[in-house]
Amino acid sequence: MPYGADQTIYLVLEAGPDAIVKVERTDFETIIADLLSGQFRDPIEVVAFNTLEHWSEDLSRDVAREIQCRCDIEGHKVPDYLEDFVGSRVG
Repeated sequence: MPYGADQTIYLVLEAGPDAIVKVERTDFETIIADLLSGQFRDPIEVVAFNTLEHWSEDLSRDVAREIQCRCDIEGHKVPDYLEDFVGSRVG
């Protein structure tokens, strides 16, 4: 992470065959788009970190709700690879 820059970094934690894989993104919209496009096949958590203010927050529930909302609006089922992630947070 860049030192001193007021930047929020989003991290997707994804289950991998041997370990958790961490992938950084720079904005909330990109996280949603990447998840819906299948770039993450087994996400387990989404966390935001602010580099200047030194805070972190688990955004998994917010991300899951947004995915569910977009799928509902478009009249699509939540993609199979996101069902566990969304279902465990939205219910």
